[in-house]
Amino acid sequence: MAKHPVPKKKTSKSSRDARRSHHALTPPTLVECAECKTKRPPHRVCPECGTYNGRQVIDA
Repeated sequence: MAKHPVPKKKTSKSSRDARRSHHALTPPTLVECAECKTKRPPHRVCPECGTYNGRQVIDA
């Protein structure tokens, strides 16, 4: 039978929670479109009006 790694000591709640401190979810970053004022992700073509960086790139 193969041996597998097992913790030698119980991980304390403090250590466990300190490790998980970076696991929080963050809301998505949204910016206002300069043309139609809807919220969109930064550095993306606006899905509503089809503009990017002041230019019309998609026929909406």
